[in-house]
Amino acid sequence: MKHFIAGIQTAIIGTLDAKGAPFSSYAPYMYDQNRFYVYISDIATHAKNLQRNPKASLFFVEDESKTDNLFARKRVSLQCDSQKITRGSERFEEVLSLFAEKFDAKMVATLKKMTDFNLYEFKVTYGEATFGFGKAYFIGGENMDELIPRGEANPHHGVK
Repeated sequence: MKHFIAGIQTAIIGTLDAKGAPFSSYAPYMYDQNRFYVYISDIATHAKNLQRNPKASLFFVEDESKTDNLFARKRVSLQCDSQKITRGSERFEEVLSLFAEKFDAKMVATLKKMTDFNLYEFKVTYGEATFGFGKAYFIGGENMDELIPRGEANPHHGVK
């Protein structure tokens, strides 16, 4: 899973609005210490949704131009619990430094000054991965980063 997502710079974020309707958007992300992070504006619908309901999904999918078959694009879908990381905290500073290393440092410095932007952490509670026909997996393991063939029992489904 880590190898696949390493080649993708943005995560598609699925959230629920006030009426429980799904909403999808995207943001650049960081993966560190078995957690995903996005830095998004409070003005954005997905930020408002996360503040109301911390349940979210992150979706990573192979680029259409790089796939051999549009019906079997490689993908990882993760169900997560999210939380806002306190601005100025040690973890906030660490993760923003990682964003600056991975992406445009000047842009990250500019965004960091914008106080309507907040850092959200996503902890995976359940996931699935598909890497082609017949190559379907559950995401499991202690750090929720291991592939478990779908034919095997899935002890992690619904377990936090």
